[in-house]
Amino acid sequence: MSRSPQRRAQSVRTIKALYIEPVPSFDALSRLLGGLAAILGVAATWLYVSAGLSLSHYDAKAHLVVARRILDSLTPSWEQIGAVWLPLPHVLNALPVQVDVFYRTGASAIALSIGSFALTVACLSAIVIKVTGSRAGGALAAVLFALNPDVLYLQSTPMTEPMLFALTSLVVLHLTAWAVDDAIEIRKGVGWTIVLATLTRYEAWPVISAAMLLSAFAKWRRGAALPLVIRQMTRLALYPAGAVVFFLLMSRITIGQWFVTGGFYVPDPELQGRPAAVWEALVKGTQDLGGTRLVLAAMASSTVLVVGALWKRSQSALLIPLALLAAGALPCYAYLSGHPFRIRYEVPLVVASAVVIGSCVGLLQRFATLGATAILVAVLLQVQPFDHEAPMVQEAQLDRANGFGRRQVTACLRKDYDGTSIMASMGALAHYMQELSVEGFNIADFVHEGSGPLWNVALSRGPASLAGWVLIEEVAEGGDVLYQRQKAAPYFLDGFERVCEGGNVALYKRR
Repeated sequence: MSRSPQRRAQSVRTIKALYIEPVPSFDALSRLLGGLAAILGVAATWLYVSAGLSLSHYDAKAHLVVARRILDSLTPSWEQIGAVWLPLPHVLNALPVQVDVFYRTGASAIALSIGSFALTVACLSAIVIKVTGSRAGGALAAVLFALNPDVLYLQSTPMTEPMLFALTSLVVLHLTAWAVDDAIEIRKGVGWTIVLATLTRYEAWPVISAAMLLSAFAKWRRGAALPLVIRQMTRLALYPAGAVVFFLLMSRITIGQWFVTGGFYVPDPELQGRPAAVWEALVKGTQDLGGTRLVLAAMASSTVLVVGALWKRSQSALLIPLALLAAGALPCYAYLSGHPFRIRYEVPLVVASAVVIGSCVGLLQRFATLGATAILVAVLLQVQPFDHEAPMVQEAQLDRANGFGRRQVTACLRKDYDGTSIMASMGALAHYMQELSVEGFNIADFVHEGSGPLWNVALSRGPASLAGWVLIEEVAEGGDVLYQRQKAAPYFLDGFERVCEGGNVALYKRR
């Protein structure tokens, strides 16, 4: 006997929910805030592009280079994706940046950042509304995030942090919706969202782990049978585990290492192996980004959420927004390992602070609007949007003076360039390769780490037989791999002469 139209329609909806639908439903306020955020993002981008700041960060240019080199290379292949940065942002932008105007301006990658910014705003609001039912709390979380000057700057660049914010907040929203819902089954879309987040930035890894654990605990506390919760979490864990294994295998195939943890920075003795100093740096960095009041409010709110979640079973989902704070695990590990301090590593903690504060304010119920207004005013009196002196904007310009110095090297190279290959370390000079695109140079003009055997031969025997030019970064992080090779093997540059220098970069020409 055939099924009725109503039963067939119900089956289609069930299949769609479990297997297809990648994004949970958003309430009307969250959709509105997301749309307004997109408009704000475009306006902020225009401001920073007009000021010449959208590509001022060396990593912004380097991300464009990694995406471009997948097809534009002496040895184009999937192996060009690399293995130090996670691959998703570069894969998504690989085709658009083959268009010169998108590559030189970063327009396609910036568009992804603006979209990510808008999605994050919608997710933060929806998370708070899911766990507290408070529209005022949801709006506060969204606005605290959206009006932060460092966030506004990052979403105006090709950096990968905006995509991290969007996907991790979307994962937390997915798991929050599951924890407060009566259904026990986790949709397939949740798993695939986790895969995307896992392959975006490393900060997502601890956030995903924390979100899964906290949502499972909340689901159980709200009455779900523990064996069923464990079974669902075990199935869900296959998604991030598979993504990590895939990345490790790709790393092993492309560079011969399972996981790269060092070799691209000079250890900082002020933080290395000093937990108290690292904690102080994390707190101070977050205060510089969001203001002292934001940090104090986030700390107090975190305590309230933990107590509230443990006090009443029905409020157990209050723990889940705290998962975003786990993003601090990555800079903590990096600084303890000796990585130099970077202010942008603390920006995810601003995102987490916004949603934690919004969730706490949501518990005030009829006083939530008053509390949200008071906190928003207090924070904005310390940190204003579009501040050109914001820490992230300042950090992005650390290489700007060197950029002016490199113009002399560019003029020298352009004047006598004969079409032969240029050897340069992409690990140190990817941003300069992107700058040279304005002069007509493509990634295929360079012998770099992604050139496989060509690079290995040139590095071991000297570049004379493979390249007519060599670019060497001589200062940053103690000098690049070519600088270190030259110091260890004086014969390395036999047949070359130094023709010019500027901005810490030296240019050698084959005689």
